[in-house]
Amino acid sequence: MIGTKNIERVTNISSPSPFVELRDSFASRVSAISPFVDRLMKFIEFFMGKSGAADEAVDDIESAIHEALSNAVVHGNHEDPKKQVHVTCRCSLDGEVLIAVRDEGEGFNGEAPDPRSPERRLLTHGRGLHIMKALMDEVSFEENGTVVRLRKKVNSQEEKP
Repeated sequence: MIGTKNIERVTNISSPSPFVELRDSFASRVSAISPFVDRLMKFIEFFMGKSGAADEAVDDIESAIHEALSNAVVHGNHEDPKKQVHVTCRCSLDGEVLIAVRDEGEGFNGEAPDPRSPERRLLTHGRGLHIMKALMDEVSFEENGTVVRLRKKVNSQEEKP
């Protein structure tokens, strides 16, 4: 079940392009992640499109969102259904997608061991941060690691850092 849903069309003077923003939240249950991602991707695809060159970018966004939400539910909120995961998604008319995922956990330092190192290659966990950083143009952690911000420019030739 979706918690708070708020969709707004905003024209921001400091932003070069108008945008549409969705704010939503859900209880920290692993079973809620995929249905939430499906709904969020419908929102993104409606405003950003999913055709031609945008296909890969939209697929990258979906995978990164899934990783961010999984980390928030499992590592941030420890699957406590009394805690919420809060998501803000902003789609700009210039093709930029910004997503913020906030959990109600204790946070972390934003660092994780490299999953490509020989001693970690066979582990079944520990790849989420690496995947997000590989797929998105920017990934940042704020508020002691309780907020992850993802940015992707769709329909752009922008190089990943």
